[in-house]
This record gives sequence, structure tokens and C-alpha cells, in this order.
Amino acid sequence: MFTLPVDAAIHAIETLLYSISNVLYLPVLLGIAALVLHMLFCFGSFGAEWLERRRGVRMLVATAKQEMSAVLTAQEGDPALDVRLERIVQRADASGVRRLDGVRFVVRVGPALGLMGTLIPMGISLAGLAQGNLPKMAESMTTAFTATVVGLACSVGAYVLTLVREHWLRSDLTEIAFAAEALLASHGAKPHLVRAEA
Repeated sequence: MFTLPVDAAIHAIETLLYSISNVLYLPVLLGIAALVLHMLFCFGSFGAEWLERRRGVRMLVATAKQEMSAVLTAQEGDPALDVRLERIVQRADASGVRRLDGVRFVVRVGPALGLMGTLIPMGISLAGLAQGNLPKMAESMTTAFTATVVGLACSVGAYVLTLVREHWLRSDLTEIAFAAEALLASHGAKPHLVRAEA
């Protein structure tokens, strides 16, 4: 029975992996470019929220307080006041975490895309070196190091934004929980420390 030699099998697998990495090259570069655009949007959103907070506007808290005022008019068959307030606190928590997830995503994905954007061009560069094509090698190495820098820069920027936004979110959720407790106390219900964590 015919058996494929080990060297031929290894060469076939190497060729397959090299082809896969070449196919991933463009998507990885597009992913890094998209990451940069996403971070520009995140920084713009962060700047706008920072200016709002400087003016004393905290949208998450304001929205939650409006919803709390609305639940005071209970209809027959509605859940108890503390249940409705707890739901508002939980919704505010979920909303804040969703906003954080968009930045946390970059903290994880940035270095991974940067590394892929480094290793794929380096493989192409080594192939160019083997063929004696030095200009192609230099071009691929430039792309490789640029991808690393951009991926890491996006990750560091996202990490800083995440730290600040987490602090803001904890502060907002504390304020929302306090408002819920105060509302319960003012309506004769026993406060039970409605609380949510980011």
C-alpha cells in the first residue's frame, strides 16, 4: 500500500498553514485599522462624557432617577415598589457594563491583532529573503513592526479608558442605589441596600 513520506506530509502541512496565514493577512490589517477607528470613536465619546460630568450631568444617574419617578405611579397588579426599583438599578448596571464592554474588547483584541499583524508579515519577509528579494523583506518588516505598535497603542489607550469608566460607573451605581433606597424609605418601605457592582 502506498504511504505518503513523512517529509512530503510535513511540507504539505507547512504549505497549508502558510496559505492560511496569507489569507488572514488582509483581514488582520483591516481589523487593526478598524480598531484604530473604534478607539478614535471611544476617545471622542469619553471626551464628551467627561465634559458632561464637568458640568454636573451624569446621564446614567439622570435616566435612572427619571425611571424611578415614573414607577411611583403603580398600577394594579404591578410588582412591589422595591422590586421595580431593583429592576431599574439592574438595568442601569447592565447599561453601564455594555458601554464598558466596547472598550474592554480592545484591551483583549488589540495585542492579539498586533501580534498576528507582526508574525504574518515576518513569514512573508523570510520568504522574500529566501528568494533574495530584499525590498519586499524590508516592506514586510515595516508592516510587521507597525502592526505591533498600533495594536499595543490601542490596547493601552483602551485600558486607561476602562479604568476611568469603571470608576465613573461605580460612582454612578452607588448614587443610583442610594436614590433607590431613599425612595423606598420615603414611602415607608424598609431599605434593603439595593446594590449593583460593575
